[in-house]
Amino acid sequence: MSEVAESETRCGYVAIVGRPNVGKSTLMNHILKQKLSITSRKPQTTRHNVLGIKTEGDTQAIYVDTPGLHLQHGKAINRYMNKAATTALRDVDVVVFLVDRLAWTDEDDMVVKRLQNLECPILLAVNKVDQLEDKEVLLPYLSKLSDRIQVDEIIPISALREINVDALEREVEKRLPTGMHFFPEDQITDRSSRFLAAEIVREKITRQLGDELPYQMTVEIEEFSHRGDIIHIGALILVERDGQKRILIGEKGAKIKQIGQQARIDMENLFDCKVMLKTWVKIKSGWSDDERALRSLGYDDV
Repeated sequence: MSEVAESETRCGYVAIVGRPNVGKSTLMNHILKQKLSITSRKPQTTRHNVLGIKTEGDTQAIYVDTPGLHLQHGKAINRYMNKAATTALRDVDVVVFLVDRLAWTDEDDMVVKRLQNLECPILLAVNKVDQLEDKEVLLPYLSKLSDRIQVDEIIPISALREINVDALEREVEKRLPTGMHFFPEDQITDRSSRFLAAEIVREKITRQLGDELPYQMTVEIEEFSHRGDIIHIGALILVERDGQKRILIGEKGAKIKQIGQQARIDMENLFDCKVMLKTWVKIKSGWSDDERALRSLGYDDV
């Protein structure tokens, strides 16, 4: 009986890779029809590999949202992000290589090099095509891309507008191997609630402060407890300098209060219950270039 079931089901891992800020997290969120990966206009918002599990009928596609592969290697955190994205390519069944419209960069070439020796199918998804003013330039560009990289299929999409995303999913699903599902039908990620809460706070900071606050900021959840039907969450925000702390707190605490309010709303939607969120800011000099500090902060999953 189990042999019959296995032959009728498909299951596999799908790595979504690309340079920073091409829309990888947006794509996974729209595939899942749920916000799982944090997003912002700022490159390198995604720092960890995040699994997004989509089960529909006999098919389970396990998407891996990865940090953007980038040429900057200066700090330990940059090396960690590149290593995380590269590690995601091991033993996957399909790769979705996401690029941004007509904008090809040296970092896209870097991704191509990482994909060269893979034996699994590679789908090239050209994102944000809805933003092209002249649609006639698209076909010649897709032809040029096919000369640049050997892929199984090229699919123009808009992750944000959900244009052709279903076509991309169909191309992924038909390339997944047959086999039993790895996760329960109702599970959407392998990440803990603590991790997701920290990411939500980090997203709100990144979106609120943009270029005002550099990348030397991270979030650690120090409390996550259920008391009755309320979740109490304590979020410690780490920065590297006093000036960064002042920017984050804002005048009379206005900025940190606004960040906390926005984060709490997203947490209540995600956890489907009332949340009491407390945030505070602490200076931890040099954490982003200290491998021991990174490990203690959870940057050790590769």
